[in-house]
Amino acid sequence: MRIKNWGIFAFIAGYHVLLLALLPAYISVFSWESLVLFGITWAISVFSITAGYHRLFSHNTYKAKPVYEWACLISSSLAIEASALQWSHDHRIHHSHVDTDKDPYSIKKGFWYAHIWWMFTYNDPIDERLVKDLLKNPRVMFQHNHYGLMTIAVNLLVVGIGCFFMHPIAALFAGFFMRLFAIHHCTWFINSLCHVWGARTYAKELSAVDNAILAFFTFGEGYHNYHHTMANDYRNGVRWYHFDPTKWLIWSASKLGLVSDLRWVSDVKLRQILVKKDKNLLLERICQEIDETSKELQNKLVSLSDNFEEKASALMAKVRELKNATEERRKLLEIEIRQHKMELHAMWKSWIKLTELTSARYELEHAH
Repeated sequence: MRIKNWGIFAFIAGYHVLLLALLPAYISVFSWESLVLFGITWAISVFSITAGYHRLFSHNTYKAKPVYEWACLISSSLAIEASALQWSHDHRIHHSHVDTDKDPYSIKKGFWYAHIWWMFTYNDPIDERLVKDLLKNPRVMFQHNHYGLMTIAVNLLVVGIGCFFMHPIAALFAGFFMRLFAIHHCTWFINSLCHVWGARTYAKELSAVDNAILAFFTFGEGYHNYHHTMANDYRNGVRWYHFDPTKWLIWSASKLGLVSDLRWVSDVKLRQILVKKDKNLLLERICQEIDETSKELQNKLVSLSDNFEEKASALMAKVRELKNATEERRKLLEIEIRQHKMELHAMWKSWIKLTELTSARYELEHAH
């Protein structure tokens, strides 16, 4: 595809070349302080994208006070990934049109297109209808209108401070070029590798996958299949053992009063949605098959999914009732809720077995 954004191409290609060219000089003046500078600035830049650009501005998974927003917007200058307005605009289009030609960084156009090449060819103007909320945010608009100056000032400040503790070449290499290389490729791998290598844990119809290795390097963003399934959840790693420092940062900020209204999806609601998705996907796969086994599977899928939906809705209704129940009614409701959860858990295990059986049969039929 023809390059349209020559400025972006020159910047990205240029710093990669300079990174290699300065490597011998950096080795000759290496200091451990330079690695500390790299680690601190890299971590701050990652958080500015994950907690700020992504989960706050793009998806509104929580609300933040102005001081928190300013912290995200200013520190994002270390990442150099465009303004929050532009980044969020492109990302919202990605979610609305994932895996289609309208997706700015569609994996269907190839791994390297999704990873980096899209930035050199995609230059659609901002559609104000998609970012009405951000256009009303004075802090976001200030950053958008003064992005170049803010970026230059913050990066000069960081490298300048580094020069007090290490050789200027070491400060420039580790505190700018090496940091940019790391944060950029970590972000870009979410668009490329996290649509290729991993598990489709939640939404089997999407190219997005969950990748625990990438989650480690991107502070939780690697749980990408869940994110595409539940984009309005402030968490990407929803299990206790998932490595998601971004959700820990947001949760901690809420305890300090810096953010509020954290949006999250309960396990029951999540499983409800997954059952609906799986049912529709599997019925679509086997609806053309007319043998008795296929008909039986279709009936079981419909019956079990309907029962699960009914039981889950009843459970959530009782949970809502529990909030305003009398002490006597509360005890009875707690017993009923525990019973409903046990039944739902058993139904969920049955659903997993049934979907695995249906998928295996479909794959076997189409393998011949």
